[in-house]
Amino acid sequence: MTMDRTEKRVLALLREFPPETKEQVLAFAEFLSARMERPPAPVEPVVIPRPAEETVVKAIRRLAATYPMLDRGKMLSETSTLMSQHVLGGREAAEVIDELERLFQEHFGRIKG
Repeated sequence: MTMDRTEKRVLALLREFPPETKEQVLAFAEFLSARMERPPAPVEPVVIPRPAEETVVKAIRRLAATYPMLDRGKMLSETSTLMSQHVLGGREAAEVIDELERLFQEHFGRIKG
């Protein structure tokens, strides 16, 4: 994920502050974040059909959009392993995508109960 100019500027300014000021900036940012109105996360997956030809990267993006309610950080290790098996290990894309779909479905099943 890349940072835009505003994010880079905020980070540059934050690095100049002493620790107590950094804590104040963080507290204010958390306050603003808590006040933001956020649309509720979908409870059910968003149906996005799997295209006939799809790369592993595009499949990950499609599945992330299909399951926006999932915390992708919790899935990073497993997703990265599958991606590495494809890129470095030569595992077929379709096979890796099948396994990615199972992975996302399993994680959704866990949060759904």
